[in-house]
Amino acid sequence: MRIPVFAANWKMHKTGLEAVAWIREFAVATKNLSAADAEVIIAPPFTAIAAAVEATRGATLAVAGQNLHFERQGAFTGEVSAALLKAAGADLVIIGHSERRRIFGETDESVQRKVTAAHTAGLVPIVCVGETLEERERGETLAVLDRQLKAGLDGCSGDQIAALILAYEPVWAIGTGKNATATEAGEAHTHLRRRLREWFGGTHADRCRILYGGSVKPENIKELIGLEDVDGALVGGASLESSTFAAIVSVSATL
Repeated sequence: MRIPVFAANWKMHKTGLEAVAWIREFAVATKNLSAADAEVIIAPPFTAIAAAVEATRGATLAVAGQNLHFERQGAFTGEVSAALLKAAGADLVIIGHSERRRIFGETDESVQRKVTAAHTAGLVPIVCVGETLEERERGETLAVLDRQLKAGLDGCSGDQIAALILAYEPVWAIGTGKNATATEAGEAHTHLRRRLREWFGGTHADRCRILYGGSVKPENIKELIGLEDVDGALVGGASLESSTFAAIVSVSATL
């Protein structure tokens, strides 16, 4: 049985002190939630990772980076490597988020190199895939997911697939207030699971957690998490308030 995962992506929000305050508030709000109910991840800005790691010691929260460079070190001003994230205390890293692809021009090939770098450094990748509104309207959703999945995970072993986290985030639902219907999300997640089974084997595919991301909030999480192949959520704006994110995570304990 796959334990649900809820990841809070704070994007360019929160200082180290604000991160610590959020963590303390969240701990109080979820004091009755056990690690068997859900795995919880926070992805603060790079400058708040060390403070977040220190504040989560002894807690069940894991800390992730929001991005990484695929080279281990070098003359790449402003970039952060997997080794640096690991040294700061992060255990996971988000790769290929739609904002990175859309705003900063990341490609499927760069995603693959980053996944490899994460594995080399001992970080668990949270690999994001998803179509734009134009691609959905042209009926290309499943083809886009195939392309991103195949290219981004190229070279991964079955064991690596089982351990990593996949996130389906339709680009048209990121920060727009819109979210995929249960039917739309279910179709995408079922398709992704099917492809993982075809390409990496059923045992490994069935262990991989697939999250939904895209305007997730307390009002829609129960319907989404109730779908067979939805194993949690990657949450953006709704994770900035600890109480709101706690409400989302607490849904898992009621299933």
